[in-house]
Amino acid sequence: MSENKAPHGVKFVYDFTEGNKDLKDLLGGKGANLAEMTNLGLPVPPGFTITTEACKVYLESGEEPTALRDEVSAHLDALEARMGKKLGQADDPLLVSVRSGAKFSMPGMMDTVLNIGLSDKSVQGLAKQAGDERFAWDSYRRLIQMFGKTVLGVEGDLFEEALEAAKAAKKVTVDTDLEAGDLKKLVTSFKKIVKKEAGRDFPQDPREQMDLAIKAVFESWNGDRAKLYRRQERIPHDLGTAVNVCSMVFGNLGPDSGTGVAFTRDPASGHQGVYGDYLQNAQGEDVVAGIRNTVALAELEQIDKKSYDQLMQIMETLENHYKDLCDIEFTIERGRLWMLQTRVGKRTAGAAFRIATQLVDQGLIDETEALQRVTGAQLAQLMFPRFDEKAKVEQVGRGIAASPGAAVGKAVFDSYTAVKWSRSGEKVILVRRETNPDDLDGMIAAEGILTSRGGKTSHAAVVARGMGKTCVCGAEDLEVDTKRRRMTVPGGHVVEEGDVISIDGSTGKVYLGEVPVVPSPVVEYFEGRMHPGADDADELVEAVHRMMAFADRKRRLRVRANADNAEDALRARRFGAQGIGLCRTEHMFLGERREMVEKLILADTAAERESALSALLPLQKKDFVELFEAMDGLPVTIRLLDPPLHEFLPDITELSVRVALAESRQEPHENDLRLLQAVHRLHEQNPMLGLRGVRLGLVIPGLFAMQVRAIAEAAAERKAAKGDPRAEIMIPLVGTVQELEIVREEADKVIAEVQTATGTELKLAIGTMIELPRAALTAGQIAEAAEFFSFGTNDLTQTVWGFSRDDVEASFFTAYLEKGIFGVSPFETIDKDGVGSLVKAAAEAGRRTRPDLKLGVCGEHGGDPESVHFFHEAGLDYVSCSPFRIPVARLEAGRAATQSTGSDHR
Repeated sequence: MSENKAPHGVKFVYDFTEGNKDLKDLLGGKGANLAEMTNLGLPVPPGFTITTEACKVYLESGEEPTALRDEVSAHLDALEARMGKKLGQADDPLLVSVRSGAKFSMPGMMDTVLNIGLSDKSVQGLAKQAGDERFAWDSYRRLIQMFGKTVLGVEGDLFEEALEAAKAAKKVTVDTDLEAGDLKKLVTSFKKIVKKEAGRDFPQDPREQMDLAIKAVFESWNGDRAKLYRRQERIPHDLGTAVNVCSMVFGNLGPDSGTGVAFTRDPASGHQGVYGDYLQNAQGEDVVAGIRNTVALAELEQIDKKSYDQLMQIMETLENHYKDLCDIEFTIERGRLWMLQTRVGKRTAGAAFRIATQLVDQGLIDETEALQRVTGAQLAQLMFPRFDEKAKVEQVGRGIAASPGAAVGKAVFDSYTAVKWSRSGEKVILVRRETNPDDLDGMIAAEGILTSRGGKTSHAAVVARGMGKTCVCGAEDLEVDTKRRRMTVPGGHVVEEGDVISIDGSTGKVYLGEVPVVPSPVVEYFEGRMHPGADDADELVEAVHRMMAFADRKRRLRVRANADNAEDALRARRFGAQGIGLCRTEHMFLGERREMVEKLILADTAAERESALSALLPLQKKDFVELFEAMDGLPVTIRLLDPPLHEFLPDITELSVRVALAESRQEPHENDLRLLQAVHRLHEQNPMLGLRGVRLGLVIPGLFAMQVRAIAEAAAERKAAKGDPRAEIMIPLVGTVQELEIVREEADKVIAEVQTATGTELKLAIGTMIELPRAALTAGQIAEAAEFFSFGTNDLTQTVWGFSRDDVEASFFTAYLEKGIFGVSPFETIDKDGVGSLVKAAAEAGRRTRPDLKLGVCGEHGGDPESVHFFHEAGLDYVSCSPFRIPVARLEAGRAATQSTGSDHR
């Protein structure tokens, strides 16, 4: 076990008056922001924060730091002196909450315990002090319920069942209709549950309650749901959580009390206004749990105008101070407003773009900061389709539009089924009365989430927005029966598990069956079918247009497309591509041309081989002419044939059957027999590491020469037509400079012949892909014969890791992700430590040999937001990706160029 002593002078506990918002690493987001609000003079209940460093010591050693208890005692003494009462004292008890608070917001993923300090004795004193016996017993039953579940590990449903039984006995439907006597009985029931399930009595010592709650919060950092959420959100696992101990203020003291959550702008749309939820006579967990349906925040003005006006003023103060959308938790205790939390609020993708441009217009932030407020992942969300408004639909309900998007899937009623069906390839919608942190697996697996309870600040809404997942909450007309796995909609129709439903997170509408989708307006903008500034332009499109303009002005990295034909090239150009970084010529050998390839493979003589190549030449040339025309004036990097030749031949089993049948029927089959012999001859156990790429060009005489000739003749033809072709010839799978030198010598000869024959000067750059570890390690030598490198990070990842992508993703990647070996698949985001190190080393070595060496990347990583930042830092000149991901790469390239450590908007 590790030593649990802290370095000399380390401080583990900070009063709210001591910190500030810039200490999130140490105090967590909640503690840092409570300190910041205290510094601003806002009404924050007094308290203190135990640092993330204390949590790390505890998690490493299994024991609290030696000095922690004394520091907590000193701060508790100071808090008691300030409040004029002792923790849990019998006559007028001080009560505190113990709440988690990591650096990054993890809504509902870790533990919170309210009302610590209540006991069989102090509950009487609280009742007397408050003049409300019902309130005191309600607070006590809440403590036992929360403490039992989060600290002692008692199954939460046992408390819920006891609560439901108490309401049924009283013949009421909501908690607030239970009277003091009912709640006393409920406390007795809850204590019996704790005794039976936890094997111990509920602790009556208030300091024991607090100490155990602090440990539980520490331990919740490594809870299953917290680890899953961190993997999903790519939050590091070694940060630890802070713990906030805050004096209690009570929203459950009657109709002049309550609790709520507010946003300074709408987190779903970004629009300015009054947004949030309020619940009278309740404590904070009631709002986010979605157990009782709230009223809109605007109604607080009628309920308690003084508190409402004060809250509006504080919200304006906080937004101007943080210069961003703020998410606020507050409690009103008998007409007095208290601020319990603020943070930069999670938002939908559309809201992120609108808010960023609004804040620029208001002068609160500049363009550089605005780029840090949006992400490529959010832009990708905005490019997904939406429901067709003209389609015939059967609407069966409407809830609160909590997180936008168009989601279609089979209704499932629990998290386990959602995960199971999703892994089988089914698209599902998770339907619940309300979600809780235990539903996270199912929420991740589902296309969308539908709940019959809760609002925009419920657990389902907050988590869905953070994940970019479509969500409709609070659809009260839908009767969700999770036990019978069905949902009854108005009119009596029953949706059984497995029935298809559609939900619209932008409108809150719920439909039976599958609703057709149409392209996003953002895609229409990139396609040139919607113009910013036009009368009918979408407001969101205008915001996206402005952010893209910011990014394009700031970025250093150029963005090219992976495109193999003129149609893809034209689309890529509309999406902002600055050339083609990868044209895969093997795609030009498919379809009706496959027979010509077969003749090439079957050729027994030089004459037969030449005939096959001559037939392919004009077809290749035509492809390249069209490509150069579509990308006129922009670079086009053409990769010579890369895959193994057997990929162009028939399946060996089908061909064997065909030959066998022909022989049994004594039918002519000489050509099929020759083809089968060729397939057997070319068959390889591991073809991706066999005869492919440059090896083919060296083994099949004339193959690469034909392709180079087609490129050169196409470029000459375009120049003759006054075009501006900028072809670059890329040799794949090079592992040694000698391979490249031999191919280059042949290519230079062919280009010279075309120049002589056409009388056209051609400047065709010749370079190579760096996709093998040896190529990366000998890049300095290879650069002697290459004018450019393009990193093929898909194959480089396979060869560095020893993975066959087609096999491993299906076999063990899921287990690796679940166990935390991968935070994300190395095929999705570049492995910076392994593959990334080779990229950097090769780039540096190549430029030492050839300072003007052009560097790019053409693997799928070229469109991955996090990877784009890496390629910017590595000094590459461009990234290349599929046409649809070009806007994402452009935006991220701009963000990479302006990256600051200012704020993190996870």
